[in-house]
Amino acid sequence: MPLPLRTILIDDESLAVSRLRRLLNKHSDTFEIIGDASNGAEGLTLIEAERPDVIFLDIEMPLLNGFEMLSKVTFMPMVVFATAFDQYAIRAFEENSVDYLLKPIESDRLARTAQKIRTLAERTDAAPATNPMTDNVMRLLAQMQPKKEIYSISVKTGEKIKLIPLTDIAYFEAEDKYVFLSTMDGQKFLTTYTLTTLDEKLPDMFVRVSRSAIVNRHRIAEVHRHFDGKFLLAMSDKKGTKLTTGSTYGEAVRQLMEL
Repeated sequence: MPLPLRTILIDDESLAVSRLRRLLNKHSDTFEIIGDASNGAEGLTLIEAERPDVIFLDIEMPLLNGFEMLSKVTFMPMVVFATAFDQYAIRAFEENSVDYLLKPIESDRLARTAQKIRTLAERTDAAPATNPMTDNVMRLLAQMQPKKEIYSISVKTGEKIKLIPLTDIAYFEAEDKYVFLSTMDGQKFLTTYTLTTLDEKLPDMFVRVSRSAIVNRHRIAEVHRHFDGKFLLAMSDKKGTKLTTGSTYGEAVRQLMEL
């Protein structure tokens, strides 16, 4: 990736932009500032128009915050967060290898960021849209998105739509191309979901235990060791259903049951 890198600053605080611009000018061999934006909506337009190599991005901004803006871009540059977020959010940035600058930005800290970005640019010929930081940013975005809480699953019974409370569900199981839910009282209903969708949608009380089953952890009565690292789960539903975990899900079940 040729140097200097085409760079955009996105921050609603004009003084912060001025300070960052002044600090970045000391690293003109690495960064070429081609524009700035005062909110996420302006930043989105500027990124799509200019396709920069790097953006320095604040998080709390009007119209669109930093995360909302990134979720809408079709071209992902390298991202450095310049933020006043607390240490817990910063820890998330670190774990995803996304660089950050904590406001007020210090010259020495910015120098380390510049070196990191420069090293990344010098060792890859890839376009910014495919740089290694892209996946890290998207993983961080996914982690920061709140999970919509659900309380029931809708199923069709004849001409009616019935809502089954999650607390009444013992497990979900795939049979051929279909996924059924089984209730504590032994009823079985066809759902319109795939197991993958359910795995993403359901709260933590539900655990994927095999390629074909998701169970309600609160409805597991007994756990027995099985062959090849598998477990046999005895459910507390009316039928006393027994489900075998998949070989690749054994560790998750062990951790879940603290075995």
